[in-house]
Amino acid sequence: MTFRSPATAGSAFAGWTVFVSYTNKLTVRSKMPRSKEVITFTTPRVPGDEDVGEIRNIVGFHIRLAHGAVYRHFTETFAHLDLTQKQVSVLWLVNDHPEIAQTGLAHRMRMDRATTMAIVNRLESRGYLARSRSKQDGRKQALRLTASGRTALETAKRAIRQHEQWLKSRFTSKEVAKLIELLTRIHE
Repeated sequence: MTFRSPATAGSAFAGWTVFVSYTNKLTVRSKMPRSKEVITFTTPRVPGDEDVGEIRNIVGFHIRLAHGAVYRHFTETFAHLDLTQKQVSVLWLVNDHPEIAQTGLAHRMRMDRATTMAIVNRLESRGYLARSRSKQDGRKQALRLTASGRTALETAKRAIRQHEQWLKSRFTSKEVAKLIELLTRIHE
């Protein structure tokens, strides 16, 4: 679906074409060949959209809507970093667990090994991670952050604090703790 977003009118993106995928991820492309640039705008409310009918009682529907809103805001917050949620999580876990093996990383992130390897390869190619033979098990590759990786992680942590402030501002401290407790029941 292609549309012209009011958020782009009069901005640096005026005259650009905006493509929307089923994930509400907006890809902004100029008519001139340029490097790919992805911009995500928070979906505005439209009068009448609150009338979803019987589906309003479906918990999974609300989880999907909440996930979409959180993901869109995260993407907006991280647009300048060119890092995904998973990439930031990998940097953070490697920082917290120096010399972690890719298999340990995959286990902690609940991802398959192929996906983990692709993320590690991407971060290594950008100079954020380095691999070396594990001192504990010579069959495994140990991961560590480079100086550039530590800098990227510190920048990402500042963006995460901004994102978390946006998210937690909707709740009291008690509600945040309860929300984490309730969501943990679903994913564990």
